[in-house]
Amino acid sequence: MSIVNPSWRGVPVDQGAGGGAKAPAAAAEKRPLRLAALSALVIGSMIGSGIFSLPQNMAAGAGAGAILLGWLITGAGMLALAFVYQTLATRQPALDNGVYAYARASGGDLVGFSSAWGYWISAWIGNAGYLVIFFSALATFFPQFGEGNNVLAITCASALLWALHGLTLAGVRSAAFANMLTTLAKLVPLVMFVALAVAAFQVDTFTAGMWGAPALGSVFDQVKSTMLVTVWVFIGIEGASVYSARAANRADVGRATLIGFGVVLALLMAVSLLSLGVMGQADLAGLKNPSMAGVLEKAAGPWGAKLVSIGLLVSVGGALLAWILLAAETLFTPAREHLMPQALARENASASPSAALWVTNGLTQVFLLMTLWANATYLALILLATSMILVPYLFTGLHALRSAWQGTGYNGETRGRTRDLLIAAFASVYCVWLLYAAGPKYLLLSALLYAPGLAVFAWARREQKQRLFNAAEWGVAAVLVAAAGVAAYMLSTGDLKL
Repeated sequence: MSIVNPSWRGVPVDQGAGGGAKAPAAAAEKRPLRLAALSALVIGSMIGSGIFSLPQNMAAGAGAGAILLGWLITGAGMLALAFVYQTLATRQPALDNGVYAYARASGGDLVGFSSAWGYWISAWIGNAGYLVIFFSALATFFPQFGEGNNVLAITCASALLWALHGLTLAGVRSAAFANMLTTLAKLVPLVMFVALAVAAFQVDTFTAGMWGAPALGSVFDQVKSTMLVTVWVFIGIEGASVYSARAANRADVGRATLIGFGVVLALLMAVSLLSLGVMGQADLAGLKNPSMAGVLEKAAGPWGAKLVSIGLLVSVGGALLAWILLAAETLFTPAREHLMPQALARENASASPSAALWVTNGLTQVFLLMTLWANATYLALILLATSMILVPYLFTGLHALRSAWQGTGYNGETRGRTRDLLIAAFASVYCVWLLYAAGPKYLLLSALLYAPGLAVFAWARREQKQRLFNAAEWGVAAVLVAAAGVAAYMLSTGDLKL
């Protein structure tokens, strides 16, 4: 695969190295986000719907011991990835929209495009999952919404989607303020859940299914089954770098990342593990989502289920707008840099990326209808969304590894390079492990979604009157098309299902 210098940005990578220094006072006045606000943004971007369905999602494939091991692996891996994004944002501030830019800087145009394409698809599939779980939670108060995948729920979900679309077109460019307001609101029921689960915790219940029932397979298989679920609830950890330009003190970006990571990891582990002391693994696996509601109902009575459902509605409502904007921006930035069709770089009078928003939300709508047709569950949606984001994460880790190896942005510093090299290597190995843990099903489904991007890439290249692929990129494209063909055939025969 070709290695390129990111001269396409018009700025060498080394420019701005050492950007971790404190911003001048005049600049700081224009960057009003301090540590508390940045931490709230990090926490708010990660806590959406995933934590509210975590007890069932984890217990569906693993016992308490395997879940604990899964958290240890995921905690270490995601922490390494957080450090990678923190380091690259500081060492290479000339690169915007890191998920896309880091892949392009090291792997060339097709790799950069594919990273943006995969991240974008992950975002809007995740939004479809948000909408499904939103109306599943609403069924606590209005039983006619059922499981969240019936006609009424899909219709109402569509109405909510297009209402948010209208808000973004009207000029809602950033969800930072909304995240700050909803972060505290969503933390209240989570903290109450932890406190009540501690009170209802039974050691015998927790240890009874410590290593899972025989039907769950070996401990290794159980740990594998937790991987995509645990990654899903951490998606958004890379978002901290997005807010770095607004930080009054750039060093606070790293501190906020670590604070946010620590708070979210503690909550996630507490929710999933304490639940296993309130209900047995088999009972948890059979709960409807949001399964936290079922656990809290067991621990505190019917009002507990209503509390969790209200918390979920607030959490998802705040996160959905942010992720709609993030998905659109992931199309908009490459289009502005001529790697996506130029139509996607169009903004409206309110300076919103209107074309990217229409495409993003239009496809979310189509996917919502597909979930009705295919009767897809929330868990299936989040596993597919997570599998799509694994490749962009891997590209980021490899770019950090290459940068530390070559000293890009280090100005001769040796000690920091060695540390960052080890962290980037661990993050890259972790991402490879995640691809393995995803298994062939979700990798094939991912290929089926990545492959159409080649046509969009060709469209953009034709607009720029540039050669389609180099020799290495032809090979990548051929493998991708072949994998997508296999997936399409298996879907047609019923051997592969969402």
